[in-house]
Amino acid sequence: IPRYKRLVDNIFPEDPEDGLVKANMEKLTFYALSAPEKLDRIGAYLSERLSRDVARHRYGYVCIAMEALDQLLMACHCQSINLFVESFLTMVRKLLEADKPNLQILGTNSFVKFANIEEDTASYHRSYDFFVSRFSEMCHSSYEDPDIRTKIRMAGIRGLQGVVRKTVNDELQANIWDPQHMDKIVPSLLFNLQQEEGIERSPSPETEKESPVELTERCFRELLGRAAYDNIKNAVKPVLMHLDNHSLWESKTFSVRCFKIIMYSIQSQHSHLVIQQLLGHLDANSKNSARVRAGIVEVISEAAVIEASGSIGPTVLEVFNTLLKQLRLSVDYELTGSYDSFANLGSKVIKVHEERQLQEAVIKTIGSFANTLPTYQRSEVMLFIIGKIPVPGMYPSLGSANTGVEGSRMIQIMLLKSLLQVTAGFQSTNILTALPTSFLDPLLSFTLMEDAEIRLLVLDILISIIDRHDNRHKFSPVRIISDISVLKLKVDKCSRQDNLFMKKHSQRLYRHIYLACKEESSVQQHFESLYTLLGLICVELANEEVVVDLIRLALALQDLALTEEALPVYNRCAIHALSAAYLNLISQLTTVPTFCQHVHEVIESRKKLVPFLLPEDVLVESSKIPEKLEKVEGEVLFVQAKIAEMLGGSGYNTERLATSYIPQITGLTLSLSFKYTETGCPVIFLPFLIHVNVEELERERRRQVVERFQTAPFEEIAAHCGARVSPMLYCLNHVIDTCSISLSLSLSLLDRPPPSPSGSVGNGHGRTRSVPVYEMKFPDLCVY
Repeated sequence: IPRYKRLVDNIFPEDPEDGLVKANMEKLTFYALSAPEKLDRIGAYLSERLSRDVARHRYGYVCIAMEALDQLLMACHCQSINLFVESFLTMVRKLLEADKPNLQILGTNSFVKFANIEEDTASYHRSYDFFVSRFSEMCHSSYEDPDIRTKIRMAGIRGLQGVVRKTVNDELQANIWDPQHMDKIVPSLLFNLQQEEGIERSPSPETEKESPVELTERCFRELLGRAAYDNIKNAVKPVLMHLDNHSLWESKTFSVRCFKIIMYSIQSQHSHLVIQQLLGHLDANSKNSARVRAGIVEVISEAAVIEASGSIGPTVLEVFNTLLKQLRLSVDYELTGSYDSFANLGSKVIKVHEERQLQEAVIKTIGSFANTLPTYQRSEVMLFIIGKIPVPGMYPSLGSANTGVEGSRMIQIMLLKSLLQVTAGFQSTNILTALPTSFLDPLLSFTLMEDAEIRLLVLDILISIIDRHDNRHKFSPVRIISDISVLKLKVDKCSRQDNLFMKKHSQRLYRHIYLACKEESSVQQHFESLYTLLGLICVELANEEVVVDLIRLALALQDLALTEEALPVYNRCAIHALSAAYLNLISQLTTVPTFCQHVHEVIESRKKLVPFLLPEDVLVESSKIPEKLEKVEGEVLFVQAKIAEMLGGSGYNTERLATSYIPQITGLTLSLSFKYTETGCPVIFLPFLIHVNVEELERERRRQVVERFQTAPFEEIAAHCGARVSPMLYCLNHVIDTCSISLSLSLSLLDRPPPSPSGSVGNGHGRTRSVPVYEMKFPDLCVY
C-alpha cells in the first residue's frame, strides 16, 4: 500500500464519533507539504473514500473526510494545488447532490472556505456552472421543516456569494456576469429578499445572528458593488424580469426597496445606466396596466433622488422625453378607453382613476429628476417641456387624432403641471437666463386661454421662477396689513440683469396680468396668484421706474373694475380688492408718508362703506359680496392725480405717474400692403398701425386657426400655406430687384461731373451735352 494511502487511512478513527485523529492529520499535512507531487493522489484517494462512505450512509466518516480536505486546502499552496482542487470540488459536488440537508450544508460550508482562499496559480479549465445552478436551487428550497428549509436557503445564498467571490475578478474563469448565470443568481437572491414575513425564524443562535433576508441583502449588495460599467445591464435586467414575472410592480414597496439597494450599492458614476434601463422598461410596458406603469415610475422617482449624488448621465432630455411620452399616452388611453389606436373587444379595460394616479406619479418623477439637475440643465429642461406643450392649430401632431381638443387640453395641463414641478425650488441669480424670450413668450401666450386651470398653472410657474428668496408664501392669504414688516420680506437690491429683464419684458408682463384680470372665469385662486405675482415683481425686480409702472397698473385695474360692467360682480369686487391690497403693499415699500396716508384713508373708508371691495370680504372661501354692484365713487377710490403729486415730491416721475396705463403690444408688428397694377408689378404702400382691442384680436386669431386646422382637409391646409408663401416671395424678390436698380442709378449719377452753366462739360476731347437734373428719370421709390 502506498504511503500516502496509509497516512490517509490513519486519520479515520474506528469510531467516527471520536472525530479526526489530529496527530495523524498533522503527519498527512507534513507529507503533503514535503511531497507536493503526491497532493493530487491524496485528494483522489480522499474523494474515493468519501464517495464510498456517502453511498454506505456512513456520514460520520464523510464529515471527517471533508474536514481533512479543508485542512489540506488551507495548508497547501503549491503549484500542483489545481489537481487537488479538482478532487475537492468533485467531493463538494457529491455532497451537494445528496438528498440529506446536512450533507448539502456541509458541502456548502467547505465550498465557502475554498472561495475565500486566494490561489497562487491560475486555473484554465475549472467550471462553476454546476455550483451556480445547485446553489440557486437551494435558495428556492421548499423543505417541509421550516428550520431546515431556512438553513438550506441560507447555505444556498452563502454558496452563491462564494461563487461570485471566486470568479468575479478572475478573467480566466467563465464570466459570472453572463446572462446565463445572472438569470439564476439574481432571481434566487430576490426570492429570499422578499421572504421576510414568510419564513419562520428558528430560535437557534445561528439564525438569531443573521436572518436569510439580511444575508441575502448583504450578498446582493456585494454582487452589485463588484459590477463594472459593462456588467450593470446584465445585473439589473433579471431584477426587472423578476418583478414582471411575479407582478411586484403594483405593490411598489418591494420594487422600490430592490432599486434602493441597487442604487446605493453600485458605483455612483454608473447610476444613470440603471435609470436608462428603467426608462426603457417603462417604454416596453407602455400598453401594460396603469398600476404596473405607475409602479415603474415610482421606482424611477425614488432612484432619481439617490442618483443626485452621482451623475444623471449625458441623456438628460431623453429622460424627460420618455416621461412626457408616458403622460401623452396615458391621456390618450384615458380618453379613448383603449390601449390600441382603435377600441376593440379584445382590449383591456382602462380604469380612469388608475390613469390619473399614473399621471400624478409621472409629474412627481419629473420634479424629482429636475431637483437633481444643476441650474443650467434645469433651464434646458424647462425650454424642452414648453416646446412640447401643444398649441391648438400650431402643433396638432402632438395630440392624438382620437382625442381631439379635449386631448390637447389635458396634455397642456399635464405638461404645465410637469413644468411647475421643474420650476419648484428653482433659483437663478440671473433672471434673464431663467426667463429667456424663447421661454417667456410661449408661456405668457397661455395666460390668454379661456381655460381657467391652464391660466392658474401659468401664474404659479411664473411665481416659482421669480421667487428667488422664498417670499411667495408671505403674500398668502391676501389681506390688508397695516405694517408689512411683520411679513419679514427678503428684499435685495435690484441687479443689472434684473433691470435689463424688466426693461425688455415688463410691458409684456403687465399686459398679461391686466388681461388675466379681465377673464370672466377667474376665481379666488387666480386673484390670489395674481397678487402674489405682483408682490414678487415689486420685491424681486423693482427699481424706481418699475414701481411707477406697477402703481399705474394697480390704478388701471381699479378703472377696469369700474368700467367693465359686463364682468361678474365677484370679479369686479375681487379686482378692487386686489388693487387695494397691492397699493397698500407698494405704498409701504416706497416709504412715502403721504402716499401711505392716502392709501390708508381709502382703505378705512372702504371698511366703513364698502367692505366687499377689500380682500378680507372677497378673497375668502365664503365671500360677502352684494348681488349687484352699485356705482363706486368718491372717497373709496384711489385717486391717480393725488398719488402722482405725492410721489412727485419724492423724486418719482410725475408725468409718467399721471398717465393712465393702457395695455401695449410690445414691439410694433408692421405689415406691408401690396396692390398689383395692370402690368402685374406690386405697388408698395407705407405700413401703418391699427389700434384694435388686443384681447379680441388674439382670441379671434386663435379661434380661426383652431377652426381651420380642425375642420379643413389636409390638402386645403397645405394649399393655404403654399399660397401664402408664393406671393410674398415674389414681392420680396421684386423689392430687392427694384432697390438694386435704384442703387445702380444712384452710383452712376455720382460718377458724372456736375453740369456747367453753359450746359456742357469739358473733358479735353470735345463737348458733350449734360442732362439737367429736372429732366433725369428716377424710379418712383427714389422720389419723395
